[in-house]
Amino acid sequence: QVQLVESGGGLAQPGGSLRLSCAASGFTFSSYAMSWARQAPGKGLEWVSGIYTDGSATYYADSVKGRFTISRDNAKNTLYLQMNSLQPEDTALYYCAARQGPHIGYDYWGQGTQVTVSS
Repeated sequence: QVQLVESGGGLAQPGGSLRLSCAASGFTFSSYAMSWARQAPGKGLEWVSGIYTDGSATYYADSVKGRFTISRDNAKNTLYLQMNSLQPEDTALYYCAARQGPHIGYDYWGQGTQVTVSS
């Protein structure tokens, strides 16, 4: 059974930090590119960051570039998102997603973890 389980969300103050984790199981994690996406209330899904299968390339939305860092540990089947200098605009439900190949969309999605940035 394929599972992507996000964790690490919570409440942070503006300027604070959180580290999100996504634990993968039920598929060959190292064969999949991974992404983080987020959805704020009343808004559409926003792609945040992506990482190639072996971590050799990373990609970021302009809104988070310089503040967030995506990484993965294939030995642990885990994806991470280090979020620094958090802003209220980062408040959203954060999802991890997996994709194998160039097709549109993603093969697997997690349930999400809530990040709230507020003073």
